[in-house]
Amino acid sequence: MNTGTLVTSLVMAALLVVVIGLLIRAMMRGWRRRAERQVELIGKLPPLPDTVGQPVIPGMKGVYVGSTLAPSWHDRVVVGDLGYRTKAVLTRYPEGIMLQRSGAGPIWIPAEAVTAIRAERGMVGKALTHEGILAIRWRLPSGTEIDTGFRGDDRTKYDPWLEEKA
Repeated sequence: MNTGTLVTSLVMAALLVVVIGLLIRAMMRGWRRRAERQVELIGKLPPLPDTVGQPVIPGMKGVYVGSTLAPSWHDRVVVGDLGYRTKAVLTRYPEGIMLQRSGAGPIWIPAEAVTAIRAERGMVGKALTHEGILAIRWRLPSGTEIDTGFRGDDRTKYDPWLEEKA
C-alpha cells in the first residue's frame, strides 16, 4: 500500500467515525426530546399495591416489548424506563396485572384501568409473522391511554389472557 492510499484510507475511516458519532448524538437528542414531550401525558404510573390475592392467571415469562400511546403502535413511550425492551414476567391478579421487568421497575396495571387485551402482529419496532404480542390497553391516572406490549415465550398460554374480560 502506498502512502497516498494509506492517508486516504485513514481520512475516510476518521470521517466515518465522525458521521457515526453525529448520528448517535442525533438519536439520543431525539429520544430526550420525545421524553420531554411525553412527561405531561404520562404523568406518574399507578403505585404498586401493598397486597394482592392469588393469581387469576399464573406468571408467564417473556419480553416486555414496550409501551405506546394508543392507538398508534409506532409512538413509543420513552418516559422513565418504559421505553426499554427487557425480559419480564406477566401475571394477572384479581386487583390488576403485574409486569415484573428485569433491570427495570415493575409496572402495575389496576384492573379498573384495563380497557382491552388483544393479540397483535407488531408493536414499537417489533413485527412478527403471527399474532405473538399481547397488547394491554389501559388508562393511566393522567387519563392517557397506552398500549403495553408483551411477547410471551410460549404463545399457547395466551388464550386465558384473551378470554379474560378486561
